[in-house]
Amino acid sequence: MTKKTFPLSKKELEAVAERFPTPFYIYDEQAIRENVRRVNAAFSVFPSYINHFAVKATPNPAILRILREEGFGADCSSLTELLLAEMSGVTGERIMFTSNETPSAEYRKARELGAIINLDDFTHIEFLEKTVGLPEILAIRYNPGPLKLGNSIIGNPVEAKYGFTREQTLEGLALLKKKGVKRFALHTMVASNELKTDYHIETGRLLFEFAVEIKQKTGISLEFINLGAGVGIPYKPEDTAVNYENLTSALKEVFDEVLTPAGLAGLGIHTEWGRAVTGPYGWLVTRAVHRKNIYRKYIGVDASMADLMRPAMYGAYHHITVSGKEDAPFSEVYDVVGSICENCDKFAVQRNLPAIEADEVSGDMLIIHDVGAHGRAMGFNYNGKLRCGELLLHADGSVTQIRRKETPADLFATF
Repeated sequence: MTKKTFPLSKKELEAVAERFPTPFYIYDEQAIRENVRRVNAAFSVFPSYINHFAVKATPNPAILRILREEGFGADCSSLTELLLAEMSGVTGERIMFTSNETPSAEYRKARELGAIINLDDFTHIEFLEKTVGLPEILAIRYNPGPLKLGNSIIGNPVEAKYGFTREQTLEGLALLKKKGVKRFALHTMVASNELKTDYHIETGRLLFEFAVEIKQKTGISLEFINLGAGVGIPYKPEDTAVNYENLTSALKEVFDEVLTPAGLAGLGIHTEWGRAVTGPYGWLVTRAVHRKNIYRKYIGVDASMADLMRPAMYGAYHHITVSGKEDAPFSEVYDVVGSICENCDKFAVQRNLPAIEADEVSGDMLIIHDVGAHGRAMGFNYNGKLRCGELLLHADGSVTQIRRKETPADLFATF
């Protein structure tokens, strides 16, 4: 079980909303820092470790700078994400550039920053060589196909558009070695939001065993293996969070069993965790502005799926609490909805909640949990909706704005 909490009292939240009207995202800086330290401590059992935070999860320089200060790098998948990493002070090999169908301009920027390029396809070896040249170090994104089942979010690896096959990986590494590349890494990403520890251990074993085969068949000793992301968070109260220490302890046992006898005991471990790092420490705060009673009871809020699309896109569950009514009885059943002209614009469907007062000025504030990753980042402007801003709660209780709300002028600027 996971208790859903929010760091501000109703009085404190109302004070924030007076300065920054709802809706808004708010992140807890101290909680994020403490979580990063737990991750780093858990993975310290390996010879070396770095997490390249998935920029796509929370692409805000204020957050990226916090993570850099705590020792994390960045995983980027586009030119803009490379620029975000750069403006956040993350450069060099602390950046992994993991993209697909990549334009040469994006490879060029990655080379300029000294990022580790993670090739997604065999044909990109020639493409990279012709357009920007081959660097000293390259990673290959491995798609294990039928050797590893995906999960419900990321799908079956056989059907995924990403990565090299096993045979292509061996051939590609040998070719890159022949062309003068001196340092090599292996990466995979076969799950998303997976809470089963055994799944991640099995993935580690798969990659460790492949690293041994690579050494045997090509003579290449990989510098590191990137286990990808995929570690989930407990969106539902009945879910149990992944225990970092249990995960890394079990992975280290497999590491020692497989890699040490093969002379690969110094191999580094990298990850690209995003959701697990910031997800539980961000909330979308929105005010109840309308009530509607027809065939169901509806609560209309001032946020919409333009601000948080995961429930509409994936049917994803996000827990909702009502500020000041955390201990009130769940006496009502509501659909909590936004104002977009699509019936999927719903944050909750037939959800048991306390009785909610709706008013544009004084209505109850609803707190939507676990949106610190893949929340604001996935916003959009359909119906001309303007995406909300982002706030950062500091350890001393102060709150600063780290992204303002959009305005019509922002939306019209490209006309």
